Amino acid sequence: DEDAEIGRLYLPREYLEAMDCCRSLDPAAIIAKPEIDAVCRKVAALAHHHYDRAQRILAARPKGRIKTVLDERFNTSATNTIDKTMDRTIDRLRLIAAKAGKDVSSLKRALVSGAALPNSLREACARRGVEVTQCYAAAETGVIAYESGPREGLIVNENLIVEIVRPGTGDPAGEGEVGEVVVTTFNPDYPMIRLATGDLSAFMTGRSSCGRTNRRIRGWMGRADQTAKVKGLFVRPEQVADIARRHPQLARLRLVVTRAAEQDAMTLMAEASPADAALESAVAETLHAVTKMKGAVKLVAPGSLPNDGKVIADERPVA
Repeated sequence: DEDAEIGRLYLPREYLEAMDCCRSLDPAAIIAKPEIDAVCRKVAALAHHHYDRAQRILAARPKGRIKTVLDERFNTSATNTIDKTMDRTIDRLRLIAAKAGKDVSSLKRALVSGAALPNSLREACARRGVEVTQCYAAAETGVIAYESGPREGLIVNENLIVEIVRPGTGDPAGEGEVGEVVVTTFNPDYPMIRLATGDLSAFMTGRSSCGRTNRRIRGWMGRADQTAKVKGLFVRPEQVADIARRHPQLARLRLVVTRAAEQDAMTLMAEASPADAALESAVAETLHAVTKMKGAVKLVAPGSLPNDGKVIADERPVA
């Protein structure tokens, strides 16, 4: 149901057509059909079949020790560079090598991905004699952007089209504004059109001093999925974007969710100039109409809200 609410439906089309569920392409209309139960049961049965088959294959395999990367990399002579995703594992590799009696003194460079690379980790690796660079990648697209020698942001892969959009809208973010990374690849074997990665980043101005001319991004800056449940109802970034569209005189918006008197409370922070009581009242009415909940509105000076891509800030205590 939550997927259908945001226009997504992860069920095989051929199953839906066999049950006459595709007269409408609206996900909400499809899941309302009584035949959808049979479709889901068919998918579940197929999944169980694959799980059972996998278990039979595993049961027939002999159990044994899993080889580490060192067994494969250092059984002969080590190379100068290991191009491998091994974030946070250099110490572990050295420990395994020491126990195995392997020489890893030539381990000088590493390319990491799969997680953010904080400067503290990069510096810790450098103290161990390993120069670490990073790339930003996704399973569906491969490498999206990569770091070069000067480490001035990440250079966008020349084979991809990368956009930065306002979370929940698909609309291009302003120059330098933090937003969601959207990627298009025309790979004939696995094309992806405007894949929303769910990651936050921002474009940088100018070119890298390394000589590469393509655009650069600031790297991974968090996740764009900021849906929050308030008073039992979901509030989504696209709803905040809808409020912004209805009031074009507003700039950046941020919905802050807190607890007050043991109840959820919402305050919509909105940049506006000039700020007046009439506009504040009108925005409050729109907030109620869009979210179906009442909340406070606070108009603030332009540029006062952080440029971090956050549209909904859930500041309720976790305990």
